[in-house]
Amino acid sequence: MTSTQESLLGQALDLKSLISYQEGSVVSKTLIDRGIGTITLFSFDAGQGLSEHTAPFDAFVQIVEGEAQVTISGEKHTVKAGEIIIMPADKPHALRSDGRFTMLLVMIRA
Repeated sequence: MTSTQESLLGQALDLKSLISYQEGSVVSKTLIDRGIGTITLFSFDAGQGLSEHTAPFDAFVQIVEGEAQVTISGEKHTVKAGEIIIMPADKPHALRSDGRFTMLLVMIRA
């Protein structure tokens, strides 16, 4: 665990205040990284996203701010702030948005 991750322990935090947007970029900040899984906060500038890929584990995504278009196995879903979607293991998925959005990604490996 990094010192930044340790500094987050034992206190109430506003997710939106933990990460900022960068023009034309995707920014990530790992909050927890353990052998059994990770929790990572992402911010996406307008028009940014993650291209289609697969992962060997289910991925839990919560939109913190804005909204994202999440495509899973060719099916498109609009997910808004406060909503979640679970992307199944080994299924192709992608995320993007015309506007800025922040999301929390939880990956459990066990």
